[in-house]
Amino acid sequence: MSEEFHRIKRLPPYVFEVVNKLKAEARAQGRDIIDFGMGNPDMPTPPHIVEKLVETVRDPRTHRYSSSRGIPGLRRAQAAYYKRRFGVTLDPESQIIATLGSKEGLANLAQAITAPGDVILVPNPSYPIHAFGFIISGAVIRNIPMDVEGDFFASAERAVRHSVPKPIALVINYPSNPTAQVASLDFYKEVVAFCARHDMYLISDLAYAEIYFDDATPPPSVLEVPGAMERTVEFTSLSKTFSMPGWRMGFAVGNEKLIGALGRVKSYLDYGAFTPVQVAAAAALNGPWECVEEIRKTYETRRDVLVESMSRAGWDIPAPPATMFAWSPIPEKFAHLGSLAFTTLLLQHADVAVAPGIGFGEYGDGHVRLGLVENEQRIRQAARSVKKFMQNADRILADYEAESGKVVDHPSATRAGRS
Repeated sequence: MSEEFHRIKRLPPYVFEVVNKLKAEARAQGRDIIDFGMGNPDMPTPPHIVEKLVETVRDPRTHRYSSSRGIPGLRRAQAAYYKRRFGVTLDPESQIIATLGSKEGLANLAQAITAPGDVILVPNPSYPIHAFGFIISGAVIRNIPMDVEGDFFASAERAVRHSVPKPIALVINYPSNPTAQVASLDFYKEVVAFCARHDMYLISDLAYAEIYFDDATPPPSVLEVPGAMERTVEFTSLSKTFSMPGWRMGFAVGNEKLIGALGRVKSYLDYGAFTPVQVAAAAALNGPWECVEEIRKTYETRRDVLVESMSRAGWDIPAPPATMFAWSPIPEKFAHLGSLAFTTLLLQHADVAVAPGIGFGEYGDGHVRLGLVENEQRIRQAARSVKKFMQNADRILADYEAESGKVVDHPSATRAGRS
């Protein structure tokens, strides 16, 4: 009985657990950790949504089992949202399922459509469930590097060409977690054509559709593209849009065959979210929407404070155009360490926690992700600590080398050795 379980063997140690353990140890010592590590919205859920929950939960009839597909009123509310926001018509009965957050929906769709050995194309870096939902289901992942300078379609064509068997699906995520990249409708048209050409399903994660900045054009849905409905399922979530992370409410919409497969798997696994949560979620989708604008503005203000204050501290963080995250290259003096070592040093010496890029895939290792989940005062406090950290970089690196027994490959020394 010492043999490790088959699916568990396919999962590497969770990188974020290393950081979480260090944060817990630091807090146990009484240190005040400013935590940008987890994308856990800190703003309260808007009052009208909470009030609808309270009103509904007083009715004992809502305490019974619900529906794994979502109550009809909630599915109709999601259909109305897609029509209003994207101009996309959806059948609430056959093209929409309410999920326990988009993460659960993605994982169960993977269970529904994947056979052992199937190949899935997944961006790298990306949110872990995009790859590991399929890995748990027995699939083989072919990574598409998400280098800002790279050519997505050249990489995707190369992945198809070198995959045996042929990939069955492509995962995309825009606005992206963790990179905050956004996609245009023209890009989506190319994606749909690519999947049609290679006879693949398309799985779109649109969880950050409503978190965008600088008065930009609202991010589109890939389902706006003619022909997309023939092969696409798209996931959305209320977690960030309405600051409802703990409510665990999301949606899968799109192709009837894919939605049907997801619904069949879910029917064996759950009875859906608590009915009062679903009623409150419908109230959120049906309006008013001023609260969404306020949430968006709060993230934008925090983004601006983060970028400006960290720049003064000596750390240049690119301003994200969307999402609740900043995706930043590791400061040059520390870049050679990789993201996990840099994250550890930042926590140890500055009491600032970030998410190491390696946790989102091997191509993320030169970056870290910062969640906009601390208020402006705390962000400025973090920047003051980072400034001291950067000023003491040489000493910190020397101590790290001495303690770890590693000879640190400093970029300047590497360049000198090659000259």
